[in-house]
Amino acid sequence: MAEKNTLFKISDLNRNDMPFFYDYGKIISSIQEKLAEVCGFHFDLYSDEDTSNEIWEILEEDVKKSAKEVQFITYIYNEAEIKTISSRHTEKAMELIIKPRIENGIYFYPHFEVALSRVRIYQVDGDSDQDLIFAKNDACLRSFLQYVLKRKREYIKNYVTVFTDTDDGVETEIENINSLVSREDVFLDDSIKKEIYRSIDQFFSESGEFFKTYDIPYKRGILLYGKPGNGKTTLVKSIASSIEAPVAYWQITEFTSSYTIKEVFSSVLKLSPMVLVIEDIDSMPSSVRSVFLNILDGATSREGIFLIGTTNYPEKIDPGLMNRSGRFDRAYEIKGPDKNLRHQYLMKKKINRILSEEEIREVVSATDQFSIAQLNELYTSIALEWHYDLKVDITRICSELKSVQLKQQKQNWEEKVNSSMGFSRFTE
Repeated sequence: MAEKNTLFKISDLNRNDMPFFYDYGKIISSIQEKLAEVCGFHFDLYSDEDTSNEIWEILEEDVKKSAKEVQFITYIYNEAEIKTISSRHTEKAMELIIKPRIENGIYFYPHFEVALSRVRIYQVDGDSDQDLIFAKNDACLRSFLQYVLKRKREYIKNYVTVFTDTDDGVETEIENINSLVSREDVFLDDSIKKEIYRSIDQFFSESGEFFKTYDIPYKRGILLYGKPGNGKTTLVKSIASSIEAPVAYWQITEFTSSYTIKEVFSSVLKLSPMVLVIEDIDSMPSSVRSVFLNILDGATSREGIFLIGTTNYPEKIDPGLMNRSGRFDRAYEIKGPDKNLRHQYLMKKKINRILSEEEIREVVSATDQFSIAQLNELYTSIALEWHYDLKVDITRICSELKSVQLKQQKQNWEEKVNSSMGFSRFTE
């Protein structure tokens, strides 16, 4: 490769000439020299404005698994950390984890002739962390980026990508789905349940061939609304557990801005077709609602995205979300369980191990207006009392739970408690 035409080279400078650039440039040139020594050709340095999250997530995954695709070249600083200690709490115990630290290392993908290094630059005016991407040429880097997006789409199918808007921008986490929820675990009106799942399955069937055949824009949006505790969370969990496509969850906060809205949609479009869940969509700050609506209306801004919005307070929803085709196509009220669903739910919990059929009918009749969450609490109370006393006072337990329900309604506790769907619950 011909030498680049440049004004300054580190080899021609000393630190007194350009002290701040020298510290940075010395690191870069040293890495380039090491790569040329090992690989036999020169690497150019590239700036990344759009795909850095994906690149470093895949590198971390590859290093953790000691994947054959990536080759470790060398550490940068002899005295810097090379491994990370962390912990993970499981149902049985706290697990201590020691894993390689991608910071302070140089990694090479031989097949793509691309190298990556995440390094700290120490300077007089402060330290800075730099994500460095090196490639033999543009074609190599394009090929590598295609690999990165394909890999990310594959591995996040077993996870939920969680976007949270913060005052520093969008924070991204990957949550493992430890407690899988099947479609049989969802207790909804049969017609609504069938329609929602059919819509989901059709969207991801044969790469959206149905939409191409009938010349329908490849995007869908549904809104789930209703009181807390009636299955919106379980429904979304079951979707995440039962489709072969990525699922992302977006937590809107007071920090949601036009920037974070664009960043989230930019991230999910790279991985489409996929599901994007927006919790408590009514909490979208009024100052950015027009930006959000414009994104939804964009010709390609939602291509391949199945959008699910949730709210406990549909009266707070911006009318603009529902009054124009292409934003949310359907709205479904997730109602409290009727008598038949209450019976199905309790039988699914195997309450017949504790109560007779007559007692079960008594419980079902006494729990009118109970949510699924309250039925779960009822079952827990019955099981605990049976475990310790070998008898159950059904009337008293139902009465106590109804009393709590009335207090919640009277004092508006439902607005004060955290009714978040919270994808952190996937780890419970």
